[in-house]
Amino acid sequence: KSRSPGRARHINASRRACLVARFGFIYAQERFDAETLLRTYISDMEMVQRIIYTAAVESFYAAKMAYWKFKIHVKEALSLGHSGPESLEDAVLDYIVCHKDEYDVYASVKEVIRSMNINPKISFPPEIDFIVLSTLIQELCCLAFSMQTLIPPLDVAFGIDGELFNESKYYRSPDSDFTAAFVAYHVWPALVEDGVVIVKGEVVTKR
Repeated sequence: KSRSPGRARHINASRRACLVARFGFIYAQERFDAETLLRTYISDMEMVQRIIYTAAVESFYAAKMAYWKFKIHVKEALSLGHSGPESLEDAVLDYIVCHKDEYDVYASVKEVIRSMNINPKISFPPEIDFIVLSTLIQELCCLAFSMQTLIPPLDVAFGIDGELFNESKYYRSPDSDFTAAFVAYHVWPALVEDGVVIVKGEVVTKR
């Protein structure tokens, strides 16, 4: 069935608002829960925060990859019988929005944990595994996958240790040196839309 552009835009805007709010909730609550859990294994707070940040970034990357593959698969299937009135691209997007449960999030969680295991910047005591973060990773993957169905899609900003602190992109953690100009490490990624920051991330700045 055809949809009015106005209605489609309204639905996109309301979905976007819900997903952005969910990102904020994960940052405020589920990140904190993960931090508390990791502190039972790791005394170094910097390492705990690096691990959670890496989990967030890797979750978005894995979910985006899965989305692209899923979209190609759906497009191939729908193109065989598609006749309009909406464009094939719109039909594909509608299908994905309505069938998000077909996304194999567990495969993405495994991919994230595999990537974390080979990341040289983070380490875990040998007696436990990054799988303890699978609840947080699953939440982030599902959120990131849904964010790909928005127009335009949302993503997390790329961050590197030692980058110049940017006030429009990040908040400083309370334990930061507030006179330091450079990011020592990242606590949480910023959320961006078309390259513009819509939710600030969090970093630690140190001299």
